[in-house]
Amino acid sequence: MKPFRRKARKSVSKSLSYYAWQRLKRNKLSMAGLFVIILSSLVAILGSTIRPDNSPMANEMALQLTTKKPGFSVKMLKVRKNGPSDDPSFFEQLFFGGKENDFTEVPITDYKFQGGEIIVEEYSGTDNLKGEEKKYSLADVAYPISYDFPVQQQGNNVSFTTYDGKKLTVPVSELQEEIAEENIITRKYWLGTDRFGRDLLSRLMAGTLVSLSVGLISVFISIVIGILFGALAGYFRGVVDDVIVWLINVVWSIPTLLLVIAITLALGKGFWQIFVAVGLTMWVEVARVVRGQFLSLREKEFVEAGKALGFSNLRIIFKHVLPNVMGPVIVIAASNFASAILMEAGLSFLGIGAQPPMSSWGSMIKDHYGYIIVDAAYLAIIPGVAIMLMVLAFTLVGNGLRDALDTKAIDEPIPT
Repeated sequence: MKPFRRKARKSVSKSLSYYAWQRLKRNKLSMAGLFVIILSSLVAILGSTIRPDNSPMANEMALQLTTKKPGFSVKMLKVRKNGPSDDPSFFEQLFFGGKENDFTEVPITDYKFQGGEIIVEEYSGTDNLKGEEKKYSLADVAYPISYDFPVQQQGNNVSFTTYDGKKLTVPVSELQEEIAEENIITRKYWLGTDRFGRDLLSRLMAGTLVSLSVGLISVFISIVIGILFGALAGYFRGVVDDVIVWLINVVWSIPTLLLVIAITLALGKGFWQIFVAVGLTMWVEVARVVRGQFLSLREKEFVEAGKALGFSNLRIIFKHVLPNVMGPVIVIAASNFASAILMEAGLSFLGIGAQPPMSSWGSMIKDHYGYIIVDAAYLAIIPGVAIMLMVLAFTLVGNGLRDALDTKAIDEPIPT
């Protein structure tokens, strides 16, 4: 009989990031905020491929449809533009890309066919007022025709020449059937339209990319500058520390919004100027935290060991000390992300942020804040709620990261 042997238990060593992630998953509010951020990032990355209005900047206008209520729907006649077709690839439609509409969409209330023409009653903007009647050639509606050769109707057929020089003869009945099936559509606006007749949902989705990109790039700029100055001040101390702390105090004493406005006016109005201006004002918080961490860590034994082994100061700073500082920096980055989104919205509201036709949540509020006192307050409230949810999401994630990366909680048991 074989002697009983206890099976040795394997001890698996987990990294600190693993335990931090396990603690973060236990925080339901932080995970909800992370879900909002991931969903918003997907909307921003996929760009025009998932928007109802897939034109660049979601800027397709129909002035007859000004300030329509959420859920509004209307019939549209799609009239083919007489030019080359725009057929961008999937990747060209991501981010700020888009697809130029091959059709001009005409809002209508009714239509009828008359020989080789279609007669439509245009939508006037209100249900009580009858719209103007207009006639369109069936060939001009369905095909990109060339005006150098007139459209001719011969009996039950229509002959015409397309934009690229092809001569076609199509039966009238076939054209009528094709237009009724493909060129008469019903367009629904789930969140209504803005004061220029643009789809509000598409504009809101396009504004997500502006807010997230400004936050991401400005936070990256602030982290790079803040880590560099904070590390140099905390590690070398002395004169270097005095100069950098003086610079931090000078920048800190200037109101952030005024400094951003001054930098924006100096660089000019535009998209890239925003994240440069915001990034150049948020680095002081990162620098102060990094400096404090370096002041305490430079006295540790592993730093003295590195110096004794002859390692250079740059190697000790970036390979040995900096990895131990990244926890607080990540927490500050999440907080600064929320601040950058608010700052971008404020600059766009003041008219010195993202410029038209680029969609921005701040500019959407600016365009429609006057509607708050009438029955279309949602035009300003919806982008305001979007800003609130995005800022709240980053704040919740930042709070969760602060608790998850807390060194005092490393020895706490994590339920499996």
